[in-house]
This record gives sequence, structure tokens and C-alpha cells, in this order.
Amino acid sequence: MEIAVQKFNNGSPNHKLSLYFQDSRSSPLQAARAAEKLIEENEVEVIIGMERWDEAALVADIGSQFKVPVISFSAPAITPPLASSRWPFLIRMAHSDSNQIKCIAAIIQSYNWRVVTVYEDYAYGGDGMLALLSKALQDVGSEIEYNLVLPPFSFVSDPKDAVQEELTKLLSEKIQSRVFIVLQSSLPMMIHLFREAKKMGLGGNDMVWILTDRVTSFLDIVNTSVIHSMEGALGIKNYYYDNTSSYQTFLTQFRQKFISEYPEEGYYEPGFYALRAHDSIAIITQAMDRLSSNTSSPKSFLDNIFTTSFVGLSGEINVKAGELLHSPMLRIVNVVGRGCRELDFWIPEFGFSNQPVVAKGGAENSTDAIRLKGPVIWPGDLQRNPKGWLMPTDTKRMIIGVPGRISFETFVKVSTNAAGKEEYNGFCIELFRKVREVLGYDLPYQFVPYNGTYDDLVHHVYNKTYDAIVGDVTILARRAEKVEFTQPYAESGLSMIVPEVSKESAWMFMKPFTKDMWLVTGAVLIFTMFIVWFLEHHTNPEFNGPWKNQIGTALWFTFSSLYFAHNKLLSRNSKTRIVYSLVYFLLSLFCTHYTASLSSMLTVRRLQPNVTDIEWLKRSSLKVGCDGDSFVRNYLKNVLGFKPENIKNVGYEYNYEGEFESASISAAFLELPYEKVFIGHHCKRYTATTPTYRFGGLGFVFQKGSPIAADFSKAILKLSEDGELKHLEDKWFAPSRECFSNATDNDITGSLSLQSFWVEDRGNATPSDKSVWEKTVALARYIYHGETVSPGESPISDPSPDIHESNSSL
Repeated sequence: MEIAVQKFNNGSPNHKLSLYFQDSRSSPLQAARAAEKLIEENEVEVIIGMERWDEAALVADIGSQFKVPVISFSAPAITPPLASSRWPFLIRMAHSDSNQIKCIAAIIQSYNWRVVTVYEDYAYGGDGMLALLSKALQDVGSEIEYNLVLPPFSFVSDPKDAVQEELTKLLSEKIQSRVFIVLQSSLPMMIHLFREAKKMGLGGNDMVWILTDRVTSFLDIVNTSVIHSMEGALGIKNYYYDNTSSYQTFLTQFRQKFISEYPEEGYYEPGFYALRAHDSIAIITQAMDRLSSNTSSPKSFLDNIFTTSFVGLSGEINVKAGELLHSPMLRIVNVVGRGCRELDFWIPEFGFSNQPVVAKGGAENSTDAIRLKGPVIWPGDLQRNPKGWLMPTDTKRMIIGVPGRISFETFVKVSTNAAGKEEYNGFCIELFRKVREVLGYDLPYQFVPYNGTYDDLVHHVYNKTYDAIVGDVTILARRAEKVEFTQPYAESGLSMIVPEVSKESAWMFMKPFTKDMWLVTGAVLIFTMFIVWFLEHHTNPEFNGPWKNQIGTALWFTFSSLYFAHNKLLSRNSKTRIVYSLVYFLLSLFCTHYTASLSSMLTVRRLQPNVTDIEWLKRSSLKVGCDGDSFVRNYLKNVLGFKPENIKNVGYEYNYEGEFESASISAAFLELPYEKVFIGHHCKRYTATTPTYRFGGLGFVFQKGSPIAADFSKAILKLSEDGELKHLEDKWFAPSRECFSNATDNDITGSLSLQSFWVEDRGNATPSDKSVWEKTVALARYIYHGETVSPGESPISDPSPDIHESNSSL
């Protein structure tokens, strides 16, 4: 400001500026008293300063009372709707926090973090920024896990102890997030915060610190020891052009003046607030230049300020209704070494950008929705992206709950060995160990069995008693609201298990042929009877006599032909013998297939479920069984409508068979993975319906926001793509030997129909696809024409083989 005032006074013959300074000592009340003193004693016409909104709000009230313009370097996080009416003489040379909050939310989204907010409790503005951040994080699928509130620096006698007390709460097991967003803080409180955080290990690996511009601006004025305690933090800063001639001129003047007054300081660069202070003087001088000699009232002076528009050192200055109009461009910096290293830019219209200016009509430089271009130097000099989570260590392992009371031990089995140590085995346990191998980082853990319901076990992850669950936990919407599920490793649905009963009946002998086939067979027999009678009754005495004898002989001849040939009964009529030979061949073919099909049906046991309808179970008030520790019992009661007294808990997989045999239950409802295990061992006696009610599958459980859940999901997908998951399923869910050739699931031997014998034009049919009649026709063609190519086969080089040569070769 002194540089700007000196420049104005040297070049203005009509107006002179004088500066008066007062220190508010970070106290809003002290700032208000200082403003009154400046107005009443020094008769100042403009008040400039106030880097905190709680101070600016009170000073603005004083300015409105005395009609003195107030230029503030701060603004509320959320601008009140009647701000211009309440503070008509206030000019806010700062923007609302909405843009930088969106920038921070985009960073959080790109790394999939949950956060802890840290802020000094001011009288004004803190809650507004917190509300903005909470809403922005919700929009990107994240949330605030904990708010660490520091007391006002002016209210505490020992700020170091106050900071230590609050930081100790972060070391509690209940707070897992290690992404700290410092919203606002005074300079002395910020210094204590980072020094104590570093001492307590909160500045190491997998820790993330993000600073708003209110805090990052202090980096321009603190020494290297403070910056060292903040090493690896990300900061948001307002962008300004430092390559203009006006900036370079100001920079030279600033360094000369700063070195002459503070020779012991080692940093000589102006901060953003210094540029804003210079521009605030420029606003005043331009307004003064436009004042006429006749009008110099406070109102006209204020109107001139509101119409000021120019490009200053801090950027474009265009004041309207007491605030700057243009949207700010932000820089994302990394605190390293003795200062900040620029990582990326944030432009409100485009998001992340590699350059400070994005071309109109496109965003070719935009990198929106991706991570920072980096490389970022994280706290602890971590070589990978931090998890932002309290990661387990050898001294503090991840506590994993395991279902200890489970119905199907194929998935999880908890046993005790001879030494009294608990052992864990099963499909889920082995899958968990496979996942750990492909994570890419160590994950120390400790299994803890839990003998309760699955809902209670999930709630223990929600209240942070356990860090995770490894077991057969079904993904449900109400559970997903509390915890984080991994990618499902097995599909899930509700199946009904029922006993099977035999399908044999007195009419089994009719099953080998379909109805149409029986009709055709009867028609062939009657037609044969009529033809034989027509050809024989004139010449054959066996077919002469009364009509009753003729019909009886024809019927007996025709139907007995199914069992033996009548060579002597027929006359030497060649036509009769040709017809009889063809019909006898056809009937023999029918009989052969009928006998084979009936034998197969009588040999293979044919079963069918005794219950197929859920509604019938409910109407009949029959009892059904399920796993009482799972959600299925409530699902049967609340969704499917079973009466509670008709639902029986079955605690172990081998108890289901006994419950069926004792008629205690008529059906059992199991989730699809359990149904596969049960049917795989009892396929000869029970059957399952196709799942009608689908769920989210089985998955592992982690605390809400845990980045380990996403890593596990990727690992499960990789195991699935590599075939490892299928290998585990084959190992643990293989059916019993008797079920490998199970013939009860489908009718292996079906009834023969006309299609089994009919000739169809299927040029591309394979030999196994051809009907019996087609094969017969092909054989006849071969015998009659000497063809060697049947339909659908490849031709042979010699289509007319020498039969004698063939016979001799035999």
C-alpha cells in the first residue's frame, strides 16, 4: 500500500493520500474499536484490510454507520441475500468460497477420499464454508467423517495444549480418515497446528493435508521451519499474472523496500494479499480522480468506487454491488522445500487445466475429472498415491470380523486346534488370502470370530468395532447405507428347496411314444390290415369266410406282426409280400425304439418336486425353514408374506435333511450359493427352483469410505478375469460323486415323436442330428445306387467303388 500511495502522491497535483495503521490482534471487537478510532480521531475516509470475515462484518457495520467505505480482503463463505442492503458501504475484494470448495471436492473425488475438516472457530464464516464443503462432497460421493474445531487463538492461554488436545482425538480408533482439510485458521494457530501434527505422526505416510487459500496465503510470510512442518500439503491459491511489466515493476519496488525494512528475512516475494492491498489503493485513487471539485460527498465517492474497472496486479478488478464480478482462477500448489510448487490450475468453467487459459469453444487443455497432473510430493515422501486412511500396521492390525456361527461351513469355518488356537478355513477365507496377494501392499490383519446375526456383524463395522468382515455377507441396500461393500464375488438370490417324489405311474408304458406317435402307429397298423386283407381275401383261404372271420383274421395278422413274421400265412402274392416286408421293417423299427426307451425310463429313477408354488405353501400354512442368522427370515416374513410361526430357523446345513424327513418343514429357502452347495450333496432327493428374487451378491465389508474396499474390488475382478475365482469355486463347491451323473434334473430319456423318424431337409446336419428314417433312406440309396456320400458328408474321390474289389479286400 505504501508503494501505491507513494506512486499516487508523486503523480497527483490535486489529491494526496495518507495511511494510518491499527492492529486488530485477530479480534473482531478490537477491529471494531480500531475502526471507530480511525474515523473519529484520524478522520479517515476509507478503511482497508480485514483478512477475516468476522472482523470485516463488524467493521462494515461501523462504516455504514459513519458512511465510510470499507474495503475488505475477506468475504463470507455464503453471501447473505441482503448483504448490499445491510452493508451499503462495504466493498469485498474477495470472492465467496464456492469455487475453491468445488476445486477441493474435485480433488477428493479423484482420489476417492473421505475427509476430516480442521478450522479455527470464528464468530462468522466458519459454518458457511463447512456447509459448502459438506454439500460439495456429497455431490461427488464423499463425506466429512469428523470436524476438528480449534478454539479461537485469542481465547486460549496455551494454544499448544489446546491443539494437542484436539489432535489426540484424531488418534482415536473411531476416526479412520487421514485427509485433513484446513478451512480457516489464524497464522499463530496454524503454526501450532502443523508443528504438533508432525510431532504426533499425522504428517507421515498415507496422510493428506489440503489448505484453502485463507491458509495457503500465510506461506508467503512464514519461515522455512513452519513450511517444513507442512511438507507435502496441497494448497489452493488465487492465480495472478506474474509476467506483466506492471508486476515486474512492482516486484522490484517491493523487494527494495522489504529488504531495507526487514533485512533478516530470507523471503522477498509479495503474497496475494500484498497485490490486493496495492489494487485497493488503485480503486481509491481512480475513484478520487473521477470526483469533481463541486461534489465530494461520501455517496458520490462510493458510487465512483462501485463503477471502478481495471486490470490490477491481483487480476481483473470490476466492482458491482459491493463485490468482484469475475470468477477467480485458482492454482493448486504443493508445499515442498522452502515454498510452493505449482501442480495444476482450476478454472470454474472447465475444472482442472494444464494451462491458466483454456481456449474458447473447447477445453483441449482441460483435465477435468482426472487426478492432478503431478507428480505430487506427498507427506512422508510416499511414492504412491496416499490412501488417506488409517492403514493397518504390524503394531496395529486390521480387525476383521468373521461369522463364527454359520450354516454352511464351505464358506467359512472357524475351528480350534489342539493348541487352543482358532483356525479359519473355507472359500471366503481362501479368497481373502488370494486377494491380499494381488493388492500390491501389505495388509496386516487379525481375524475375530463373531457369534451373532449378520446384521449385527455389519453394524459392528458401522460403529467401527471391526474394520472389515470376511465372510458370506449378502449385499443389501440397507446395509450399503452403513458400510462399504466390495465387488460381489458370488451371485445371490433366493431359492426354494423341496423334496422330490417319484414320477412313476401305471401309465408308464405309454411314455415312450408321444400321443401323435401312438396315433400314427395305430393308423399304420389299420392301414396294413386293410391292404393285406384287400390283396389276400380273393386268393388266400385264410382270409375267406364270413365277414366276422375275415376281420378277425386281418386284425390278428396285423397286430401279431409286431412280435413275429407270418411267412406261411401269406399266399405267394408278390405284392402282399412287398407291402408286408416294408410294414414289418417299419414296425420292427418302432418296437425296437419303444423297448429301448421304456427300458431307460424304468431304469433311471424319475423324480419331480412335491411343492412348486410359494402361494400354495402360504395358503396351506405349511412350515418352511431358513437360516435364522441371515436376512432371509425377515425377507420371508416382510416381503413374501409368510407367517412368523410358519418360519423355522435351521442352524446347520446338515439339519435340513432331518427337518424334511421328520416333516417339520415342507420347503427350505436358501440363498443361491448355499442352494448350490446343498443340491451338490443331495441332488438325488431334493430339487431347487430357479431364483426369482435377486440380491446384490456376496461381498466383503469395510467401513464407509475405506479405500481398501475399492482395492479389494479391483483384486476380485482380476482374480475373476484370470480364472482364479473359478478355480476356487470348483475346489470348494464341487458336487458329490453321485451328482456328477445326476439324471433327475432333466428328463434325459424323452418320449419319441414323429420328428425322431421323419425326413427333413437339413443339408448341414451332422450324422448325430439325423433321424432314424433319414439314416434308413441313406442306407437304401447306398445299396441301390452304390452311393458313398450321405447328405452332409464330404464326397470321396471314387464315387463308384468296385464292390468285388472291396469284398476281396475284406
